[in-house]
Formats: sequence, C-alpha cells, structure tokens
Amino acid sequence: MDKKILQILLVEDNPGDVRMMTDLLSETGILTQLHVSTDGADALDFLKKRGSHGLACFPDVIILDLNIPKKNGKEVLAEIKQDDALKSIPVVILSSSEADIDISYCYQMQANCYINKPHDLFNYMNVVKSISDFWFQTVRLPILS
Repeated sequence: MDKKILQILLVEDNPGDVRMMTDLLSETGILTQLHVSTDGADALDFLKKRGSHGLACFPDVIILDLNIPKKNGKEVLAEIKQDDALKSIPVVILSSSEADIDISYCYQMQANCYINKPHDLFNYMNVVKSISDFWFQTVRLPILS
C-alpha cells in the first residue's frame, strides 16, 4: 500500500526558519511535501488556488507564523477559519510572540494550537519533532477535496 505524502503549508518569511523546518522535517522519516509562502497574501492565494497557485493542493496542516508581511498571521488565520472550504484544515501557530493577547486571539479564531518559536536549534528540533509526532502520526487528519 502506498503511503500518503502529507502536504504542509508553511507560512514563514524568515529564510533561516524555512531552512530549519525543511531540514528537520526531512529527518522525521515521514513523507511530506512542504509548500512555503513568505507572506500572508501568497498563503491565501495558495489556499484559494488563485493566480500562480491554480493547481495547488489543499494542505493537510498549515504551520503559520504571525509576524509575516502583506497580511499578518492573524488576518490569514481569520480568513482560513471563516472559509467553509478551508476551516477544517488544522492550523498550528508557530510564532515568536509570547503576548497573551496574541495567544488568546489565535485560540478564539480556532487555531488548533499555539507554539512559541524556539530560539535555538535543539529546541527548534524538539518542536518540529513534536509537531511531526502529533499531527502526522497520532491524529487523524480530515480529507479535503
């Protein structure tokens, strides 16, 4: 039986964080395809299959930073969770913000979890492993058409 390739949309504008996520996901042994949007507007275009993303697939999971250009992560989260075609996609907030107001807002807008972005490689590696273990091995993800 063929294993499904998990589709991940990473919304992150920091090239170093993108590189770490790419490298660490490849080490998990789980078949993943990482799609990267470096700003909120591009992420929404990807999700809504607009412009150059006309053939994009629905991701199984979205990993979303809050501090991104054009449309910030809060705006992106709000649009995702208000769209009937997108709202069942799990959204993992991975942000450097530790502000209670940001955390509360994300949960009010139905983010599936909020993780503070680690400042060092070892802890970043542990976070990616935790995301991978939970979202790609433990839970059952919705099937989107």
